[in-house]
Amino acid sequence: MPYRVVNPADLDWITRPHEAGEPARHVAELSEVAGFADTRANVWRYEPGAKGRRHRHPTQEETFVVLSGTLSMYVGDPPKREDIPAGALVTVTPGTPLQAVNHGDDDLLVYAYGYPPETENAEILDSAV
Repeated sequence: MPYRVVNPADLDWITRPHEAGEPARHVAELSEVAGFADTRANVWRYEPGAKGRRHRHPTQEETFVVLSGTLSMYVGDPPKREDIPAGALVTVTPGTPLQAVNHGDDDLLVYAYGYPPETENAEILDSAV
């Protein structure tokens, strides 16, 4: 098929591991359902107060588009906080440490896109927050 449409109702949300009492992150993996051959993408939903793991990818460039809420992205070393509002995006070059956090009172929804696709090569770093 020369195109695919992925509707929100078609997404399977996976709750990521988190500590008891800690706000959760949920991911809808898009790469397979969208039929991506050479890229990787996910939609992330962060509950208020949820934070991702600080990490860096050796070869993957990552782009994050904020669909709703405000993404607080801690980038670089030392980490610098950048607040990315709905409708904006941030691109992170390979090798740059990053950590995504929802400091807001509502769910944060983010489209994350990576090229070239990496799934297991991220280096996990100490949290910035």
